[in-house]
Amino acid sequence: MGEIVHAGFLPHPPVMVPEVGKEETYRVSESLAAARKFARELKAFEPEVIVLITPHGAVFRDAVAINMVPELKGDLKQFGAAQVKFRLKNDLQLAEAITRLSLGKGIAVAQVDEELGREYQVGTALDHGAMVPLYFLQEAGVNVPLVHITMGLLPLEELYLFGTLIQDAVLMSSRKAAVIASGDLSHRLTPDAPAGYHPRGKEFDAEMRRLLEAVDAPGIINLPSDLVEQAGECGFRPLVMLLGALDGYQVKGEVLSYEGPFGVGYLVAALKPQGQYRELRLVNRLFNARTEKIKNARKGESFAVRLARETLEAYVTTGKIIATPKEVPREWPEQAGTFVSLKKHGQLRGCIGTTAPTRDSTAEEIIYNAIAAGTQDPRFDPVTTDELDQLTYSVDILGEPEKIPDPSFLDPKKYGVIVRQGRRSGLLLPDLEGIDTVEEQVAIAKRKAGITGNEYTLERFKVTRYT
Repeated sequence: MGEIVHAGFLPHPPVMVPEVGKEETYRVSESLAAARKFARELKAFEPEVIVLITPHGAVFRDAVAINMVPELKGDLKQFGAAQVKFRLKNDLQLAEAITRLSLGKGIAVAQVDEELGREYQVGTALDHGAMVPLYFLQEAGVNVPLVHITMGLLPLEELYLFGTLIQDAVLMSSRKAAVIASGDLSHRLTPDAPAGYHPRGKEFDAEMRRLLEAVDAPGIINLPSDLVEQAGECGFRPLVMLLGALDGYQVKGEVLSYEGPFGVGYLVAALKPQGQYRELRLVNRLFNARTEKIKNARKGESFAVRLARETLEAYVTTGKIIATPKEVPREWPEQAGTFVSLKKHGQLRGCIGTTAPTRDSTAEEIIYNAIAAGTQDPRFDPVTTDELDQLTYSVDILGEPEKIPDPSFLDPKKYGVIVRQGRRSGLLLPDLEGIDTVEEQVAIAKRKAGITGNEYTLERFKVTRYT
C-alpha cells in the first residue's frame, strides 16, 4: 500500500534559479533558502514518485491535464539558462490510475500526449511552474519519476475532489509519494507589479499565510472569490488540489518563507502528513454545502430570476418556450434591455443580453435572453439537463443609456458603460466581480468591441440587478 509522505507549496519565479537570476538572485534569497530546506526535508522521506501540480502547463477550462509522454523533458533556455535541463521518467502507471479514478467520479481529464498537444496546440515540455521546484529537488538529490499535472479551471470543489483521487491512486499503489503544488501568490502587491497594483493583494497573501500555517482547507476554499480575483494570483487552484490530496490526513503546516519582491508574493510551505483519519475527510461536506447553498438561493430568488430559471429549465427539458406572464412587478418598465447571467458553482456558464428593448415587454425580453444565455453563448456549450440543478442566475434590467463627455462621469459600481467607435460597440455591466476602476471597465468594454486608440464615445446606464 502506498502513502503520501510529504507535501508542499513552492513558488516558481525563474530568478530563484541561480543560473537564471545570477546577481539578481539575492532579491529572492529567503525563497531560495526555504526551497532548499524543503527539498532536503523531502529527500529524507525517500519518496519514490513526485506528483507536481502546476498552473502553467496545458490549462483547460473543463478538464485537468495530465502529461502522458513517457519522458518528461524541459530546460530554462527561454530564461537565459539553456544549460539547466530536466529529464525525468513519467510514472504513467500512477498517471493512468489518477485518470481512471477521476473519470469514474465525473471529472474530465485531458491526457496530454504528442497527438493531443498538436490538436490543441499545447506543448508537452515541462513548464517553468514545474521546473523551478524540480531544480531544488534535483539539487538535493531527489531523482525519481514524476507525474506532471496542470490545474483546470473547474469549480473548486471538483479540483479538491481531484486531489483526493490523487491520494486514492497513491494508496492503491505500492509507492511512497510526495505531492507539490507550484504557484505564486498575488501579482499585484506594488504599483510596478506585473499585473498592476491592487490593495487587496497584500490582504490575500496575509490570509493565505495564516490559513496555510493552520492547514485550514475550508478557510482557503471559502475565501471570497472577489479577493482571489483581485489578488491576481496563480497558485490558488494548485493549492486547492494539493489540499485535496491531503484530505483525511492530520497535517502539520509550516510556512518556511514569504517575501514579495517584484510585486509578487512568493511563499514556501511544508505540509507534513502526521497520520490518516478518515473521519477528517472534507470532500463530501464541501459538495453537500454547495448543494445547500443553491437550495437556499432558490428559496429567496426574485420574480425575475425565477422567470429566467423556469424559462431555461422548460426549454432545455422540453424545447418549448413558456408563456409570458401577465402579472409582473410594478416597478418594471414596460420594455427594457435585459441581461441574464448563469453561473455554475461560482463560475460563469453563460451571459447574453440586449442593450435596448427588442421584445414587446420586459418579461418577454428576460425569457428570450435566458434561453440565449443557456444555449447560444459562443463561449460555452449549451446547458444540459444534468446541469440545471447546479445553476444560479442573475437578471439585470437596464435603464436608458445617456451620453457622457469623458470617463470621469463613470463609476464601475454604479454605472454600466457602452463604448462606441463607428459601428463597433462594447458594453460592460456595472458592479462586476474583480472590476474596481473606471480604467479597467472602459478597457474591457473596448476590448470586447475590438476598439483601439482613444477615438470613441461613451455612454453610461444604470441597472437593477435581481438575484
